[in-house]
Amino acid sequence: MNRSTLAAMVALGLLAGCGGLSSLNPFNWFGSSEEVTLTPEGGYALVDDNRPLVSQVTEMAVEPFPGGAIVRAVGLPPRQGWWDAELIPENDGRAVDGVLRFRFVVAAPRQPTREGTPMSREVSVGHYVSDHRLAGVRRIEVIGAQNARSSNR
Repeated sequence: MNRSTLAAMVALGLLAGCGGLSSLNPFNWFGSSEEVTLTPEGGYALVDDNRPLVSQVTEMAVEPFPGGAIVRAVGLPPRQGWWDAELIPENDGRAVDGVLRFRFVVAAPRQPTREGTPMSREVSVGHYVSDHRLAGVRRIEVIGAQNARSSNR
């Protein structure tokens, strides 16, 4: 018997002998999985969204996408540096009287910024809407502080 065969037999014998010492047997290190909830006791606290509406909604489009559509909008805040833009669906994303509405919100800069050109202030955002949510929708609206834009089917 050569050395490599002997070494392999000794290694297999050691692994087989680890059955009684489960902490040494790598096949016993992890057990089966179990479901763990991340929800804290009493649930999550409601978070107030203090982001204001973008000053103006300058562009809005509904673009087909597999399984639904993407609502895309461009907004114009009053100064440069506005960030964390989002289209927030109203009514839990359900259409009311055939109209699906989104609020275009954006966070203010943390430090003073200059006004800049309109192009330098533009903020773009998008939101995916499934075919299921689009069923029965005749119009989609995006609401800003000074105006709203809509697209009809």
